[in-house]
Amino acid sequence: MICSTATVPVNPAGEVPLTRAQAWAGLVWKARDARLFLPPGLCTRCDVVEESASHIVREATIGGADLREIISFDAGSKVSFFQAAGPSEGVIVNELFEDAAGALQLKFYCYTGLRGKQPNGPEEQAEQAWMDSEQGYKTALLSTLNRTRALLAEGKLQGEAIAVP
Repeated sequence: MICSTATVPVNPAGEVPLTRAQAWAGLVWKARDARLFLPPGLCTRCDVVEESASHIVREATIGGADLREIISFDAGSKVSFFQAAGPSEGVIVNELFEDAAGALQLKFYCYTGLRGKQPNGPEEQAEQAWMDSEQGYKTALLSTLNRTRALLAEGKLQGEAIAVP
């Protein structure tokens, strides 16, 4: 089992501040189209194949692996990516919250395993080490916020109204 967590401030000094609604809109957009939020070429396909008021189902190719995710939304606060098919199983969560000082934070946490691999075996240990490293999901959180700011600057993000291309 892989358990990892990372938290970053949504509005660090020197960055264009995002409201909770803008940060949330970025997370929703990321759930709908990961290609815009991941490094170029990492996600080559991302299609929403089912949609309801509470969740979407997307099929994507990320890092050369085909996957299917059921993505649920706790409006304004949490996006949960349930790994239905692909190399991983479990859940990855992105959550917005205010810390004790009232500053908006973005947290990643996951409870996953690798399908067909030995639990806590070398593959899962390597994945755990990567997730916990400075190049792991902390980088993905920062990238998500940077891309959200870019979409805002381009006029494509206004609060919770998302102009998906």
